[in-house]
Amino acid sequence: MQLGLACPRFTWPGGDSAVAGRFAQVARGAEQAGLASLWVMDHFWQIPNFGAPDEPMLEAYGALTYAAAHTSRITLGALVTGVGHRPPGLLVKQLATLDALSGGRAVLGMGAGWDEEEHRAIGVPFPPAAERFERLEEMLQIVRSMWSDDEEPYRGRHFGLARTVTAPRLTRPHPPVLIGGSGEKKTLRLVAEYADACNLFHGSDVRHKLGVLRGHCERLGRPYGEIEKTLHMRLPEGRSVAESVERCGELASLGIDHVIVAPPDAADEATLGHLAELADRVREMTPAGRRPGERTGMRSGRG
Repeated sequence: MQLGLACPRFTWPGGDSAVAGRFAQVARGAEQAGLASLWVMDHFWQIPNFGAPDEPMLEAYGALTYAAAHTSRITLGALVTGVGHRPPGLLVKQLATLDALSGGRAVLGMGAGWDEEEHRAIGVPFPPAAERFERLEEMLQIVRSMWSDDEEPYRGRHFGLARTVTAPRLTRPHPPVLIGGSGEKKTLRLVAEYADACNLFHGSDVRHKLGVLRGHCERLGRPYGEIEKTLHMRLPEGRSVAESVERCGELASLGIDHVIVAPPDAADEATLGHLAELADRVREMTPAGRRPGERTGMRSGRG
């Protein structure tokens, strides 16, 4: 099993002037702790349950590129980019830049989006859910097209590109694609058709959701084992390492390959120590359905 770190907050002592140094400390600390991945949210402002709207929220791909400059091994991604946040050509350019400057460590995390209030506040359209999922599927198709050697135009219902080309293209066939969410009819079907990894929410019926995903894979002729199964989990204050290990073991027994932990303070030295010990303990866990040492999903095509 792999362990990742989600950095949901950028509010630290010292105010805005401390953000750069503390976030660099988070990135370096996550890598030194032996974690497999580092993630930031892709939101315009802070979301409920994590902080107030006026708390610092860094633009995701700028933050990830900054993290790339302070690390050399850890995988970097947004958990996740809503489909309405950027035009597809711009998103692919940002992803290609991150991948090139990080030496092939970028992951594209995508989702349909949900926070209507922040979209309206910043002037970004927020179409109905059915249209957001249509746009998400088109964007996933565009990612494939722009990473191919075919520069033919893309003409969809919602997006049109006169030339599907991007450079540099360091990772082939393209950086891993992760889709976040657990919707059974649309989200998990898109995972089965387009993604290298899925991300489920802590508290969802993991066994059932993975069964739904397996069913979509069978209908599409996609090997279920190709997809890396990740789960986003809050780390409550006061939880012991033993309790965290037990919870990760339960998730591994259900088939979760990669747990992404969101602590209250990702820059806290005690938290990073907790995660370092946890990463060492879970590294020997083999998720259900896997062979020891098997490379899957986000890791299968990496150099």
